[in-house]
Parts: sequence; structure tokens; C-alpha cells
Amino acid sequence: MAKHGKLQITIEYLAMRLILAVLSRLPMSVSMAVGQAMARAIYPLATSLRRTGETNLRLAFPTASADERRRILLGCFRSLGRELGLFSHFLNDSAESLQAVFDVSSVEHLEKSKALGKGVVLFTGHLGAWELTSFGVSLIGHPFTFLVRRLDNPKVEQLVDQARTRFGNQTVNKLGAARSMVKILRSGEVLGLLLDLNTLDEEGIFVDFFGVPASTSFMVAKLALRTQSPIVPLFAPWNEDKKKFELQFSEPIVPKATGDEEADVRLLTSDLSLFIENMIRKYPDQWLWIHRRWKTRPPGEPSIY
Repeated sequence: MAKHGKLQITIEYLAMRLILAVLSRLPMSVSMAVGQAMARAIYPLATSLRRTGETNLRLAFPTASADERRRILLGCFRSLGRELGLFSHFLNDSAESLQAVFDVSSVEHLEKSKALGKGVVLFTGHLGAWELTSFGVSLIGHPFTFLVRRLDNPKVEQLVDQARTRFGNQTVNKLGAARSMVKILRSGEVLGLLLDLNTLDEEGIFVDFFGVPASTSFMVAKLALRTQSPIVPLFAPWNEDKKKFELQFSEPIVPKATGDEEADVRLLTSDLSLFIENMIRKYPDQWLWIHRRWKTRPPGEPSIY
């Protein structure tokens, strides 16, 4: 974790507070539009992020035209700006006004899985309003615990955590969280995890993602297999026609243990990665293309970036 000096911590915190304060005072639709406008303004200046996104899109969609890939990448920036506008309202808006910005579908998949008493893994990725996949669930009466990477700036982290946990959620630092995660599931509770970021060598296994081997966390699969907890996929894409986000719960994925844990973990991790890939193909301009998803390479392979 990078060390931040006191001055840098204060400046970053004040800047974040200012941005959130300004956006939160606007109507929700306006704050999301302003967030998108900010993202469009940043787009031509973010050379390094654009280069990463362009590389990723060439890997994922090799037959797409350059114009189509640029459209998707710009959409990625706009999606991030839209989520910033949404997030700015998390701290102070009423529950009723916040619920008005999203529709919920198939929440019974979560409810039925919870009723089994085996714990539930709520699994998602960085698509659409991924902060809504935790915040929105607590808003509709199902607060849960989810894994996070603490931000380097402790003041900004405190602010973000305050918003995330406003309606009863709890967060757990991903560093050294293995025992806590097992305890949560074996207590019959819900644990939220993401699966679509590059993973360091010792924490991941290589499974295909858009046909290219990607180092992927095996934690979701291993936890579910060892506790026999069902895995409920949850995503929150933006619906442009409705001008709302859609909190989409999918049918639970039931882990199947054959006695060969290594093979079981690999197969389940591959299935979960494919689930995310299919969601991205459905909403290609709402995923986090500016992340170096294929940074970690198999031994002997050259760097992609």
C-alpha cells in the first residue's frame, strides 16, 4: 500500500468532499449527467487509462472496428461518471429517493438461498453501478458483509465506508480476511465478493476470460465449495430506456464437490469468470476496461501492457 503524506491525505479528502458535496446537492439525474460530462472531459486527457482500455478491447473484441472499440471505451468513462453522480447521494438522500433510481428483479433468488442456512456468496463484478450491488441490497432490507480493498487515503476510505455501510452493511478488509469469510458463511450470513480484477500469482489461477488466460481469484470458488454455500450472481447495469439501474439477481450457482478440490475450484472459477464475461458482452460499455485485467501472465509469457 502506498504511503500518503498528511498534506496529500488532506488535499485528496477535501477534493473528494467538495466533488461529492456539489454533486449531492443536484437532483439525482442531473448529478449523474454532470458526472458523465466530467468523465467525457477527462477522457482525452487520460492517455494511460485509454491505452490500457484500447489494449483490453483489442484482446476481448478482436473483430470489432476501431470506432466500435472507441465507443465502448468512451462508454466505460461515462459509466464511471454516472456512478460517481449516483454515489454522491448515498450519504444524505432518503431511502425512498435512493430506491427510485433502480429496479429490482428476482430478489427471491437471494431470499431462498438465505433460507437454506448455509450462508450465501453474493458475487459480482465491476460492471454498471457496482457500488449499488452492495448499497442497494441493504436498501431493500438485506444488509450483508462484503470484502473491500481499503483505500490508501484513510480519510477518503472513512468517507466511502460511511456511505457503503449507511443502511447496515459491513465491510471487511481483504487483507487477512480468510478466517472471517469462512466464519461469516458458516454462520449462515451473506458475503459479497468480486471476481473480475487481475490477481497476483499466489492468490489466483489462470482461467480464460474472453479467450485469454487471466489470473483470477480462486477465493469465491474455494469458499463456496468448503462451506457448500450457494453463489448468487448480482449485477447493476444501467438501463438507458428506463433511465434507471437494474439490480439483477440471478439463479444461484450450487457448488459441486467431487473430492478433487483443485479441479473443482478451477472449474467453478472458470464458470464464474464466464458468467461475468457474458454480462460484459451484454453491456460492453459498462465494464471497467481501464483496469489491467491481464497484467499477471503465465510463466514465460511477455507482458501484455
